[in-house]
Amino acid sequence: MTLNYQFLRRIQLGLEYNPAASEISPLLNAFLLTETANRPALFIGTSSDRIGSPAGTQAYYFTLAKRLPRLPLSLYATVNYSEWDDGFNFPFGATVDFGKGFSGRGMYDGDRSHLMFNYFHRQHGVSLMYIWLERFGIAMSTAF
Repeated sequence: MTLNYQFLRRIQLGLEYNPAASEISPLLNAFLLTETANRPALFIGTSSDRIGSPAGTQAYYFTLAKRLPRLPLSLYATVNYSEWDDGFNFPFGATVDFGKGFSGRGMYDGDRSHLMFNYFHRQHGVSLMYIWLERFGIAMSTAF
């Protein structure tokens, strides 16, 4: 579970609670560049390490993200320092927008792959996840 607060236009702070590991960890996203027609978004941040990581491990990342012009496709690539790995890994992924709030995302977290099928309407969302291509999960989000 996460809770984020956008206290400046380009900075979000938050907390992440993982009940399976009984841990609370900090979240930070700083948007250095917003996406335009000619350039990707660029942001840095930190969160708990990837799904399945041991309690107390944090990740620090630098991410580029871009929606491709004239295509319903968005891409991202990350340079990530993982405390769990004690080194760098390189997550990436792609989202296909199916329209009417539906999308699909394939992602590689630097160690393993995941698939997501998403539905977003206004400030609410739900995602069906296929974690590690082995087990299913669900995520829900809302903004207020």
